[in-house]
Amino acid sequence: QVHLVESGGGLVQAGGSLRLSCVASGDIICISTMGWYRQAPGKGRELVGHITGAGSTYYADSVKDRFTISRDNAKNSVYLQMNSLKPEDTAVYFCNSPPSGPCGGDDYWGRGTQVTVSS
Repeated sequence: QVHLVESGGGLVQAGGSLRLSCVASGDIICISTMGWYRQAPGKGRELVGHITGAGSTYYADSVKDRFTISRDNAKNSVYLQMNSLKPEDTAVYFCNSPPSGPCGGDDYWGRGTQVTVSS
């Protein structure tokens, strides 16, 4: 079993920055790619981006050039640096990891952390 715990959310003015963190624990062998999703009020959950075990990254067009995903494998952690935040970035942000290696089943999810961007 894998547990993902996010932190770092909060309230920030438009144009500001926040850094989210996600720490994994449990069956770390099941984790390779780690990523971030978000869900705004009244909308579905959308992919923000992810980082593979080798360090390759992918970003949604809506956050490209503003958000950066990084990881520290020694700390079993992934980070989301968010710059130039906009009100439309307001959402609950979830850490995610699809099962990898010898593991199967559903994706692993954190409980989420609220990010609110005021105009």
